[in-house]
Amino acid sequence: MLSVALLAVGCCKQQSNQPKLEDECLYSPGQTDFAFWSNTAEQMELRLYAAPDAQDFETVALTKGANDFWTATVEGDLAGKYYTVRSFQNGEWSAESPGIFAKAVSVNGQRAAILDLNATNPEGWESDVRPAMPDPTDIVVYETHVRDYTMSPNSGIVNKGKFLGMAEEPAINHLKELGITHLQILPMFDYGSIDETTLDQNKYNWGYDPVNYNVPDGGYSTNPYDPACRIREAKTMIQALHANGIRVIMDVVYNHTYDVMGCALGRVVPQYFYRLREDGTYANGSGCGNETASDHEMCRQFMVESVCYWAREYHIDGFRFDLMGIHDQETMNAIRAALDEIDPTILTYGEGWAAEAPAYPYEQLAMKQWTYKMPRVGAFSDDIRNALIGSPFDHDPGFASGNPAGTKDVMRGLIACPEWSGEPMQHVSYITCHDNYCLRDRIEVSTAKVSEETRLHMNELAQTAVLVSQGMSFLYGGEELYRTKKGIDNSYQSPDAINIIPWENKIQYADLFDYYKNMIAIRHAHKGFRLGCAEAVKDHVEFLDADNDQVIVYRIKDLEGIDTAKSLLVILNGSAKECEVDIPAGQYTLLVYNYEADADGIGSGPFDHAFAMPYSATILAEN
Repeated sequence: MLSVALLAVGCCKQQSNQPKLEDECLYSPGQTDFAFWSNTAEQMELRLYAAPDAQDFETVALTKGANDFWTATVEGDLAGKYYTVRSFQNGEWSAESPGIFAKAVSVNGQRAAILDLNATNPEGWESDVRPAMPDPTDIVVYETHVRDYTMSPNSGIVNKGKFLGMAEEPAINHLKELGITHLQILPMFDYGSIDETTLDQNKYNWGYDPVNYNVPDGGYSTNPYDPACRIREAKTMIQALHANGIRVIMDVVYNHTYDVMGCALGRVVPQYFYRLREDGTYANGSGCGNETASDHEMCRQFMVESVCYWAREYHIDGFRFDLMGIHDQETMNAIRAALDEIDPTILTYGEGWAAEAPAYPYEQLAMKQWTYKMPRVGAFSDDIRNALIGSPFDHDPGFASGNPAGTKDVMRGLIACPEWSGEPMQHVSYITCHDNYCLRDRIEVSTAKVSEETRLHMNELAQTAVLVSQGMSFLYGGEELYRTKKGIDNSYQSPDAINIIPWENKIQYADLFDYYKNMIAIRHAHKGFRLGCAEAVKDHVEFLDADNDQVIVYRIKDLEGIDTAKSLLVILNGSAKECEVDIPAGQYTLLVYNYEADADGIGSGPFDHAFAMPYSATILAEN
């Protein structure tokens, strides 16, 4: 088993001989060592079971040692057995739990399983390497849900709804054709809203309800009753994506748990891992009934060790933090430093907000406006999102759908909102994700008496702005296929019919897919769209006068030695009329014009003015 000692010592101020939270169960054929942390327990005991459903158990008393770790060593080979832990405090024993750092579990995560993690590695795992990663602003992230991506009867995927389905050729080939660099997967840890014993009922959930943070969810495995299966198949998925040059980002939800006393954090150490209000009730910054206390030393240590465990054991390449604004800045900086010890190219970014006000000083939280205080930790930019397509809290259109009110904020987003981002890689440029309306539905609810053709153009215009912005580009899976959720803006438990990606649309909307693919290729081809540092953006980017508040003219200049082009010029026309713009005279290649995009160019010549069709972009590269 791989240890996190190298990173946790510095970030968590541990002594080298102190057990780590990850060391709850250290298996070897000759003995298994157990160590559970609780600063409130008066007694703790371990229960060993021969099977996941066995009623008989062996009780092992745990002995309190240094730093509130309760330990025991059990001789013999325990592989294939299961365990739970209980704590005694305030005159009563807690309910059983698998411990806070279980790494393998029985079906529905009720008991922890003892196994040799090396035996869960697929063939060739020791040779698996992270694909080479360029600068963070070169990244194009594609977000999806295992089930969304694989369940369609038209997907060509055999293992539908499973990790193995994501590893199949049809799944991977689409991502390669599109040209994305990173796949962000909605929560894949063990979560509580789906009963793994009734998977035939096809119930659906996004998975933002954590139970066991350090185990893959059994619902995505072919056999949730086999503790090793989910681990091996999750690794197989990651290995296949890596082999095809795609890195994997894990959506992590450390901000709350499925419930409090029903999970290990609440049972082993009641209240410690949660923030409380002054009246003793649980704070609710997550909007889910509780919020975790990342500012508490051992909660912070848990988060650091957990992400590092996923990075080492599963070769995960990045972490997207759900409701990151609930966590404190010190914790996010500790996580960043810890991951740097493993591999500095592992990504960290998240939602720089909370659902409700967290019970912690606002200025110390990992909110978007404090991103500059957390170097190399990114935040989603609702600035550019709201400006381009409108706020999710109303049905007003945005710049891309004809509303000039968002023009200045689009311009801020194009240069990665330097007032809060610090560096461009900290600005995650996006317009849609799993939350709220998908792009097609968002445009439909905010535009009246507009043809589908026009809405398709609005779609392309909005995504073009994302892909030419100086931040890190993020796309919601299925937008390239003009997906619809039939007007549902919160599909977290909607059926497959609402959430699946419609692969048949790749034929019907082939022009849209090609536009997305070609825009990604244009971004990859031109470093000017991803300068990578705030100083370079300041030196090379300017906005030209468009004489129209529904038109943006964005120029990246003086690119000799940086780009194959001398300059890049982007016209974004958010109006219903064709526009003409004066530009610096020069010899240009047209990369985007008249709703077509091609990294190799669709025409060239001398220009001193350019046109943009209604709701479209024109992009020129100066030779």
